[in-house]
Amino acid sequence: LACRMRLVICDTANDVAEWAAAYVKKRILDFAPGPDRYFTLGLPTGSTPLGMYRRLIRYYKDGELSFKYVKTFNMDEYVNLPRSHEESYHYYMFHNFFSHIDIDPSNAHLLDGNAPDLDAECQAFERSIREAGGIRLFIGGIGPDGHIAFNEPGSSLNSRTRVKTLAQETIDANSRFFGNDKSLVPTQALTVGVATVMDADTVMILVTGMAKAFALHKAIECGINHMWTVSAFQNHPQAFFIVDDDATAELKVKTVKYFRGLNAVHHQLLE
Repeated sequence: LACRMRLVICDTANDVAEWAAAYVKKRILDFAPGPDRYFTLGLPTGSTPLGMYRRLIRYYKDGELSFKYVKTFNMDEYVNLPRSHEESYHYYMFHNFFSHIDIDPSNAHLLDGNAPDLDAECQAFERSIREAGGIRLFIGGIGPDGHIAFNEPGSSLNSRTRVKTLAQETIDANSRFFGNDKSLVPTQALTVGVATVMDADTVMILVTGMAKAFALHKAIECGINHMWTVSAFQNHPQAFFIVDDDATAELKVKTVKYFRGLNAVHHQLLE
């Protein structure tokens, strides 16, 4: 398969959310899921996808989209954080998305960071993805250091779902969610691997804001490098980077001009 990396440049973070939600809606509707045919979706947490989730909820409430025959697989979860903790990804997903739509909770797969055997939990998650027929569309965000999920710099690009010790930079960045007390931030997480995401039919990476601009430059203008794990998607047969104007600050002018010139083609993908 020829690689088709696309960079879709939107004006604002709001436009990124609109584009991403419209694309998810189109993919689900085109697939026409049913009782013996589920659409499979990989999902991220964090601040970047919140706008997309809000729009998907609106599509559901307006009767334009159902998640009844959708199975979801989340990217990651902290180790030893209670599910009810406001910073757990279980809490995030149910609070911000699942409890507002018609998904069957048994079809919303999240890693269990409190499992007695974490390695077995990771293997079971990979098995669940395989049993669901693989993931049709995996959505992700990136960290300022170019990591995808908790695949920190230096992670193997062949990695699978596993236990990962968090980089100090990630712990520092996440401490703002724990009252700026670094001692409260979990030091480990369960995360899908780079190869787990690479297996998806389509990968859509959302990148917004100036803080992610250098990571986006590394992701698409430099070579594939395990120190910037998101760069692996240059090799994916169908990868989209949906970005706002601020995120393009470190890109070459001709890169931006080239992809802006393709905007009409990109908008046809939603029609």
